Amino acid sequence: MYPHLFLLALLLTFPAALHAADFRAGAAVVDVTPAVLPVLVNGGMLNRSVEKVNTPVNARALVLGDGREQIAIVVVDSCMMGRPLLDEAKALAAKRTGIAANRILITATHAHSAPSAFACLGTDADPRYIPFLRDKLVEAVVGAQKNLEPARVGWAKGNAAEFTALRQWIRRPDRIAEDPFGNKTVRANMHAGRVWDDVTGEAGPEDPDLTLISIQSRDGRPLAVLGNFSMHYFGDKDIGADYYGLFSEGLKARLGASTPAGKPPFVGIMSHGCSGDIYRVDYKIPEKQRPTPTIQAYADGLLDIAMKALGGIQHRADADIAMAEKRLPLNYRVPDKQLLEWSQRIVKEMGDRLPKTTTEVYAREQIILHEMQRTEVVVQALRIGDIGIATTPNETYAVTGLKIKAASPLRNTMVIELANGADGYIPPPEQHPFGGYNTWAARSAGLEVLAEPKITEAAIHLLEKVSGQPRRPWKLPEGPAARAVLDTKPLAYWRLNEFTGPHAADASGRGHDATYEPAITYYLDGPRPAEFASKDEINRAPQFVGGRLRSRLEPLSDRYSVSLWVWNGMPNDGRDVSGWLFSRGPDHGLSAASEHLGIGGKSGHTGKLVFFHGENASSAVAGKTELPRWQWHHVTLVRDGQQVRAYLDGQLEIETKLSTKTLAGFGQCFFGGRSDNDSNWEGRLDEIAVFDRALTAREVSKLAGK
Repeated sequence: MYPHLFLLALLLTFPAALHAADFRAGAAVVDVTPAVLPVLVNGGMLNRSVEKVNTPVNARALVLGDGREQIAIVVVDSCMMGRPLLDEAKALAAKRTGIAANRILITATHAHSAPSAFACLGTDADPRYIPFLRDKLVEAVVGAQKNLEPARVGWAKGNAAEFTALRQWIRRPDRIAEDPFGNKTVRANMHAGRVWDDVTGEAGPEDPDLTLISIQSRDGRPLAVLGNFSMHYFGDKDIGADYYGLFSEGLKARLGASTPAGKPPFVGIMSHGCSGDIYRVDYKIPEKQRPTPTIQAYADGLLDIAMKALGGIQHRADADIAMAEKRLPLNYRVPDKQLLEWSQRIVKEMGDRLPKTTTEVYAREQIILHEMQRTEVVVQALRIGDIGIATTPNETYAVTGLKIKAASPLRNTMVIELANGADGYIPPPEQHPFGGYNTWAARSAGLEVLAEPKITEAAIHLLEKVSGQPRRPWKLPEGPAARAVLDTKPLAYWRLNEFTGPHAADASGRGHDATYEPAITYYLDGPRPAEFASKDEINRAPQFVGGRLRSRLEPLSDRYSVSLWVWNGMPNDGRDVSGWLFSRGPDHGLSAASEHLGIGGKSGHTGKLVFFHGENASSAVAGKTELPRWQWHHVTLVRDGQQVRAYLDGQLEIETKLSTKTLAGFGQCFFGGRSDNDSNWEGRLDEIAVFDRALTAREVSKLAGK
């Protein structure tokens, strides 16, 4: 090929190369502190107004271009901002700047101490603040565009696990709480972990990543850093920007102190990661041992992690940009006739006043949802070189952000929530039946049950679109412990690292996939991550909330073995039987051929392994060691004809001989529950392997990691 034809073909194949050298960036900060006080502040259940400013609240904007188009990102110190307000601001900004409205991302930090820009629960939007904020958002985009200059971009990530934790905890089945409608439906709720005796464990995973996009001038002068972290809020007094604002100003102090005269000041930005079920207090730590940092100390700790991560960053000047948007129609969960009439009676008695109780709040919300019926949400994705950003317009759970990042074609991806709207909590569908504030139908949590998978899929699809690449398949690495299981040739091996059900993949390659029943939640921390996954990955496990894992394994005879890791969420004396781990028998019943392995409770053998064959639980034989709550242990059941042995952490606990030669007779196997659904497991199980032979004591010891 002639040289000039080769160059032409190269440019046609990679059109971005025509513009890669023209990456430009500009940033600006606009004060959005209300000019008139007092002002309404939302984020709580009931109405409140504040007349004192503790720290200013700001809109921080980035405009990026590559010679073909420009995009804008605006992060606002606000609890929530509705889509109509943001659509109006984008349209006005588009007229002023020429940046297309669907190339503008505007998001709230979720500061619970910011002026109310969105009506939610007991607080309305402040009518004087809305037009003021709208104009300031436009001003921020205009200001950032004016500061455009040749730039370069880089990515960094730090581990900030000690600064974030789950606030959504599963309640014990005998400690279910009442909802505002007078029904006992609350199986999980925020901050229930404060009382250990009430709960069985966390409802999902956390996301420890503090991700950072660094923007510099071509000569290395810091222009801006966009951070993203999954922690709901710290809590500030009066009007204030919470830790998001302190982090942003801290970046400016550390990176922008030496900005030359005449140059635009450095802009630090903290955006809100997926934090619907996240808070700063780790309820796994005993209360007296929990750290109690001030808000400034909390922000400084995050800044230290950020600065360390930024120190090793590599910037590139050849980044091109792309952005895509999808408007997704969704339904609200509206009240039925009975609930609507109940709500109307309560609201009629209120008259013109605002709600004063939780019941009044949710009665009013039912009427509002009934009037609204449906809505439209905005999902976006953008690419800056090899860096991706996806958005949700919701208070999104950490697991949803992890799903999006795991599937993103761009390995360096952050997920920003409460962007381009304020459409409430979207729990994963499997968590809706658990109830709690984050599921009670209202503008704060009113979207249809399938909103989470629909929005997640839209975000992943848009990332595919802007990158031009397919989503990445996700698979947990096989560490040495996982390979040890596979080397022992199981009939089936379920690693249980799925993001969601109902299918549990068989890692043995034999095609014996299992099925998760409802009342299970996913992707929590599993045992021994370095051994089962890798030093850089978290091994994952589901939390059983009364549901079971079920599989048909027809080849099983009376010679088989079951190996699994168990983590008990119930106090050992919390109920008659702490819970059943494994069972063979007819679904919803018992028979003379059934057999069951579990942990005893207050009716006997408290906290110890128990096994019985047939229908009479009083014939159970027990081990000698009590299993501590909330700790991982390895359990193996071995049946070798009439001989039965059970091992705990590789040591023999139970040895018994069955009185008959009756075959087990059932290919139907249950894990995390008994065949008749009695005292199903409340806790985690992981790395379940079934063998069609009796394992030796040496093999059991190896599987236990001994």
